[in-house]
Amino acid sequence: MGEVTRILITGASGFVGGAVVRAARAQGIDVIAQYRSLPHANWESDAGIEPLRLDLSDPGAQNSLKEQLPGVDAVIHAAAHMGDDPKAHETLSVGGTKTLLDAMQGEQARLVLVSSIAVYDTMALKPGDLLDEASPLETTETARDPYTKAKLAQEALVRDARQSAWLIRPGAVWGSGRTWHALLGFWASKIFVQIGGDDGELPVVHVDHLAELLIKAARTVPPGIVAVNALDDDRPSRARFVSAHRKWAGWPRLVLPISFAVWLKLIRLLKPVASRLPGLFREPIARARLMPLSYSNEKGRSILAGPSQADFETLLAQSLEDRP
Repeated sequence: MGEVTRILITGASGFVGGAVVRAARAQGIDVIAQYRSLPHANWESDAGIEPLRLDLSDPGAQNSLKEQLPGVDAVIHAAAHMGDDPKAHETLSVGGTKTLLDAMQGEQARLVLVSSIAVYDTMALKPGDLLDEASPLETTETARDPYTKAKLAQEALVRDARQSAWLIRPGAVWGSGRTWHALLGFWASKIFVQIGGDDGELPVVHVDHLAELLIKAARTVPPGIVAVNALDDDRPSRARFVSAHRKWAGWPRLVLPISFAVWLKLIRLLKPVASRLPGLFREPIARARLMPLSYSNEKGRSILAGPSQADFETLLAQSLEDRP
């Protein structure tokens, strides 16, 4: 562990970045909070937060970042595009990472990259397999979607530019204000089609757990380039998740469960027209989001151990109660 009194957080106004700012301030760490458009309103009342409005894709951003880095002990890079636009990923996620790494040349600050569990190649796995840090990765040439390609590119840039860094790979991030996610199925009018039942685990991580892990990484000297999956201790099945959400949130009311095996047969029949259908009708995306797998967070727990976590149902009830 190393003494950390001041950190730079990119994407600080986002869902993950905002949680990291809160976690840092709760531990008495001063924060430079980089954002693109709107800062959080509560930053104004906290003298320990220095808002930095800066577009990392701007050509002049490197110099502005360079000016901020003296006195910064660690950088948590959470800024990234979250949609499906390839150009936005190239500009914001990849280009922004290049800008940050160029600015950090010669600086001693530790780097913590918020990557994603999406980098793993689930086409190389089968239902029931274990996915952990030793599992095979996708490549930028064969990546199943723009988001995966961008996350792989971010990691490659860090590996090329740094001798040491943390590559933190969160699962589906959830919490107050965002309790639902895309790893469950899809809506067909008022009916939710739940793909998968009690088989397999959901690779989820509560946003507060992720924030604590990122701060702990920022406080810890990485022994080289170290990739760590960020996952909750209690990872529910899809059936358990949907049942608990219905109990505590009141929806979805109408659920049509379909096994992954049946869904896989269906999308293989539809392969000739898959390019004109939503992502879950394409096998690489369906396998990545819906295939029943087991997961491990043992590496993260052993290196960056934290307090024991509440069970999923308790966390869900709290998240719904705390939602804005």
